[in-house]
Order: sequence, then C-alpha cells, then structure tokens
Amino acid sequence: MTEDGKLNLEAIAEKYNLLDASDEEALLSRISELDKTFSDEELVQIYNYILTNSKSAGILMNVIALADRHRNHSTLSVLVDILLLKNTENLDAKEKENYINVRVMCAKAIANYRDTSAVTPLLYCLNNKDENYKVRFACADALGKIGDKYAVAPLIDVVKDENEKSVYLRESAASALGMLGDIRAVDPLVSILETKQGIIDKFTFLKERVIEALGKLRLSDNERVFNALKMTLMDDSPQIRINAIEAIMESDHPEAFETIKGCLLDDDDEVKKNALVALYNLQGRSILDEVIREPFYSDVLKVEAVSLIDEYETDADEEFAKKFKEELDG
Repeated sequence: MTEDGKLNLEAIAEKYNLLDASDEEALLSRISELDKTFSDEELVQIYNYILTNSKSAGILMNVIALADRHRNHSTLSVLVDILLLKNTENLDAKEKENYINVRVMCAKAIANYRDTSAVTPLLYCLNNKDENYKVRFACADALGKIGDKYAVAPLIDVVKDENEKSVYLRESAASALGMLGDIRAVDPLVSILETKQGIIDKFTFLKERVIEALGKLRLSDNERVFNALKMTLMDDSPQIRINAIEAIMESDHPEAFETIKGCLLDDDDEVKKNALVALYNLQGRSILDEVIREPFYSDVLKVEAVSLIDEYETDADEEFAKKFKEELDG
C-alpha cells in the first residue's frame, strides 16, 4: 500500500508479471489467482490497471469479464476509454482490428452499469458510420439496456436509414427502441412494416425485430400499429407471421382474437400451431374443443389441440381428446 491507502500497482504488476502476455495462458492463470491474495476492492484497482495498460486483446477480454463481476463504478471510465480506443493510440491497424471484440465486450459490460453517463460515448460510436458494425451493434444494444430517452432519436435515425450498410445494426436499433419503450419510435417502426418485402428479402429479420419492439410498446389503442401487425399476417415469411401473431396476442386489442383466428387456416403448419396457442392463451379451453370438433380444421391443428389438452387441461373432455387421438393413431 502507498501512503494514501492505494495499492502500489506498478509493484504488483511487476511482481506478478501482469503485463507480460508472452505466455497468455500462464498470465491468465496468475490473474485468476489474485483473489486468493487481494480483497475485492484491491482486485478492482488491479483489474483497472491491467485494462489501462495491457495491449493483449485476449487478456483484456478475460479481465473485462472478471471486472464485470464487481461492477465497481471506477471501472466504468476505463471501459469507456477502451471503447473509444483512448488507450490504443500506439497500436497499428492490425492490432486495432484485434480490439474489435474487446470493444464489443466493453459495450456489453458498460450496459450492465445502467449509468446514463455512458450514453454519450455509446452514441458517438453508434453514429460513426466508419466504425466497425459489431461495435455499433453492441452500442445500440447497450443504449437500449441503459434506457436513457436521450438515445431514442439517434436510434430512430439508424432504424430509418435505408442507406445503412448493416441491416443487423438496424435490427439492433429496433430492438433497443422496444426496450426503451418511447412512443416516438412508433411511426418509424410501423413504416418499416408497411414496406412490402418478400421472404428472400434481406429485411426479413429487421421486420421481425420491429414486430417484437412494437409488441413491447403495447399500443392496444393505436389502430395504425394494429393494422400494420395485421397486414404482416400476410407476409411471405412464416416467421414474421408467427411474430405478428404473438404481438397481436399481447396487444389487448378488441379484434385480436378474431384476427389471429384467421391464421388457423394458414398454409404453414407452424403458423397454424402458434395461432392456436395464442388463441388458447386469449380464450382458454373452448378454442381447443372447437378445433377438435370442426371438420374443416387440419389434422395438424387437431393433434396440437389434443396435445394442449393433455398438457394443461384435466376436466371430462379429456376423454374426447383421448378418443380422437386414438382415431388418429388407428
């Protein structure tokens, strides 16, 4: 310890060779055993020192994980510096490329602090179109987790940007907007759903994330949102139709049940089964009995209805379900 009660970090680093990454495995072993000698508070100081001075991507990744267990606020500024490449001025282009995953991990660790002071640097990386898409992706996700409303407008800009090279970034921004739950996100999100795209279109996954985000916003009184979700039930992608069913189910809209019921006649078996489960969640047992009894419903749906009864129901109609199952088997 020094006179002010702080560790002599340089001496500790020298004693344990904490900056010697010539044998990375051995160094990681030494770092992992530091908790046998030092207190939690002391470990935080040591981790911060390594994060500030190490140039090894592998070591940094592991120390970030160790530091994240403590989430001491003193580490946050160190993580931000790495994210912004403030401690990598002397690295060449190849070495900086190796730092991509380190910076991604930094963004994820920063998100765990839920500290709004980190919003500005995260936005800086997100808005830099010359930045690596993985880093921008991680920053968008972090902004959603932190939950600061200041991030809403920049995230909307990313979602709306049709010239954005990375559709994955737009997906992450859409998911973040869902987590933030701000009403300002509705129009740009719905606009994406209103754009007709086919099953092979690269924006299929973006639309899935948009539907999930709208579902989280729970706008049961917004007819434009409901109509956009309803329209996606005719999308070429079965997964988009399934996501739309779930979002409509959670919307509490008065037309939700009848809208989803139409999906029982969908061409895709998985869509049908997801629709049945959604209807069961909304109405209960009666929809299962209807599917089993009515001849125009497919055998796939009837088997699914029987399965749901077997798993969740215990009343007398189980005998009917059992009989129907025996007829199918026999």
